[in-house]
Amino acid sequence: MEEVAVGGYSDFNALRDYVTRELEAGKPGSRFPVLIVHSDCDGEWSVPECERLREELAVIAGEMQARPPVAFASEWQRSEAGSMGLVPRNAFESFLAVSGGFLVEALQGLVEFALERRAPISFQ
Repeated sequence: MEEVAVGGYSDFNALRDYVTRELEAGKPGSRFPVLIVHSDCDGEWSVPECERLREELAVIAGEMQARPPVAFASEWQRSEAGSMGLVPRNAFESFLAVSGGFLVEALQGLVEFALERRAPISFQ
């Protein structure tokens, strides 16, 4: 079993809020329905949903890397960035995963892991 710790639901929702506001012009799920419309509580992304999520995250990553940085969503992220000496250069680097690295990148890794094993991603 592979895990990606994203922090609290508020951290994951901060990413989804950013994507909705900045990349979907405030229209939830208009461009990225698998990431945005799916419930963030118990449930799962099926293998077919993971295939679509892979595509969505690739577009999201590219667009976030071209946008200016935003404030970190939580105190633990500010603290972690400070301890790493990280000053985000873009929006992609403004969202951290508890498991290390950048949140969108961590989600991409989890999707690849699920697809390699033809297994769903479960929310817990």
